[in-house]
Amino acid sequence: MTVTKLDRVAAPSAPTTTEDPLIGLARQLLEEIGEDPDRDGLRDTPARFARWWREFINYEPGSLGTLFESIGTSQLVIVSDIQVWSLCEHHLLPFNCSVTIAYRPAGQLLGLSKFARVAHHYAHRLQVQERLVDQIALEISNLSGTPDVAVIAKGEHLCMSMRGIKAAAQMTSTALRGEFGTSSGLRSELFDLLRT
Repeated sequence: MTVTKLDRVAAPSAPTTTEDPLIGLARQLLEEIGEDPDRDGLRDTPARFARWWREFINYEPGSLGTLFESIGTSQLVIVSDIQVWSLCEHHLLPFNCSVTIAYRPAGQLLGLSKFARVAHHYAHRLQVQERLVDQIALEISNLSGTPDVAVIAKGEHLCMSMRGIKAAAQMTSTALRGEFGTSSGLRSELFDLLRT
């Protein structure tokens, strides 16, 4: 008999279990809230739960660093309304954000798809929105070689909408690096463009 790393060797009279620990946690959760994990409709839920968590946390965004030669350094590049989902680290409930990223290229342009890849890379983990925008801004700055990066995220958090106050609301957070943090003129230009 070949035993894989997921198999547990049992006594001859006991059945062999090949259960994934996340499946066991999901079964236990269902039992703790008064459900029967073996009933129709829930029988495959623990396995789906385990697959979803692994798919979400192990997200692979692909290549992040495609760069092209810049046409000039006075340009303002804005990529807006990148939709991402993340998980609140305080309640393990989802939140969704619309992310806008702006930067002033310093010699090289970052490939367009890389903005969404970076946003998803940092969203696919236990997170808070304030850290999310800061991590995205730092990564865009590192990849593009410019200190001038702004990230704005507007998010709805199910930990507020579904529990506690049970009120839907949008939270906006910003990370303003380089001249976006020091130049009111550049910030005004960014916000004027976002309003149009």
